[in-house]
Amino acid sequence: MQRRNLLLALASTTLPFTAMAAAPMVEIWKDPNCGCCQDWVKHLNKSGFATRVHDEGNAAARTRLGVPAKLGSCHTGLVGGYAIEGHVPAREVQRLLKEKPKAVGLAVPAMPVGSPGMDGPAYGDQRDPYDVLLVLADGSTRIYQSYR
Repeated sequence: MQRRNLLLALASTTLPFTAMAAAPMVEIWKDPNCGCCQDWVKHLNKSGFATRVHDEGNAAARTRLGVPAKLGSCHTGLVGGYAIEGHVPAREVQRLLKEKPKAVGLAVPAMPVGSPGMDGPAYGDQRDPYDVLLVLADGSTRIYQSYR
């Protein structure tokens, strides 16, 4: 009986570590002084993603991952072989990883107020409409999800 209780106790303490190990890892390049980027990282973490942050800017990463400059934002991520440019909601990243479309990744160009990381107290209740774009290999895009 004691051995069974010990095994149950060990299992219950290792389950959170197992769940953490299964969390998708998002590698992120951002400016070291950007608060909205850090808020987006926190949004991803709260949504079950693990993150690795490089505070060295994101222009080189954006180019390397094949995201057109016209879709640029303040941070660039990489998860599951997909580029994530800008303030993309975690929900759409999860959907991308589930659906696995043939694409470069997702982008939310510029920095729309109300998007994750741009939705803190400093912005009040303001929410600008924006689109999450699916970026295709030829640089073209299509709307993946609209937020109104």
